[in-house]
Order: sequence, then structure tokens, then C-alpha cells
Amino acid sequence: MPHRLNIMVIDDNVADLELAREACAEHPEWVNQVVTMTSGREAIEHLQQKEKPVPDVVVTDLNMPGMTGLDVIRIMKADPRLQMIPVVVLSTSTRPEDIRDAYELHASSYMVKAPDFPGFLSQIESFLGFWKGAKVGHRPR
Repeated sequence: MPHRLNIMVIDDNVADLELAREACAEHPEWVNQVVTMTSGREAIEHLQQKEKPVPDVVVTDLNMPGMTGLDVIRIMKADPRLQMIPVVVLSTSTRPEDIRDAYELHASSYMVKAPDFPGFLSQIESFLGFWKGAKVGHRPR
């Protein structure tokens, strides 16, 4: 059986988290587990717990109060245990500076959130379709 993904989604918008969870639930053949976090700080605290398994991929919003998605990427890429985890930015921001900053911090990709549920669902399905076939590697735990 092919590897099913363990995904972490970080977004301060609870409705978007629920939509992402629903979209992933539509593809149990691709997704093993979805962990949702409502803040960057909560996500980093979870990721830095050595006894917790690391996700195969992290999806983060960019503009969140407190710790932004860029902060999350910066912290993850500085941590030897987390730096190899692919990070996908899923944001409403189309600002060239935000996109550039995300890639400069080594985000794996940057997607602009669709404004409606069918578009958002399509984005999540495209994301899952790509990452289910990708080989993701992590440093030893």
C-alpha cells in the first residue's frame, strides 16, 4: 500500500481549517492524518515536541496574529529535525513581497487561496495529488 500522508495545517481561520480537513477526508487513500493548528506558536510548540512524529508536509497560512507563516517557516528551517519537512504556503496574499519572502525562506510552494469552496477543494485535491506521489524525507527523529 502506498504511503499515506500525515499533514499539518496551520491557519487562524477555523472555517478554512475545517474545509481543509473535509477536503482531506474525501481522499482517505492519500491522507493518513490531518493535524490542525490555529496559530503559528501552537504549531511550532507541537512540532518541537520530540516524542511527536513530524508531519510529511506542513500547510500554513501567511497572515496570522502573533507568529506569522513566515515566522513558522523560519523556525522550522533553522531546526535540524524540522528543516526537511516541505512547507506549503496557502494564503490570500498576492503581494509579490510575501511570495518572494516565502520562497527565500525555502517554502516548497506558494498557493493563493481560492475565494470559494469548490476552488478551495480543487486546490487541496491538487496539493494532495502532488504530495501523495512525492518522496518526502526527514532527518532521523
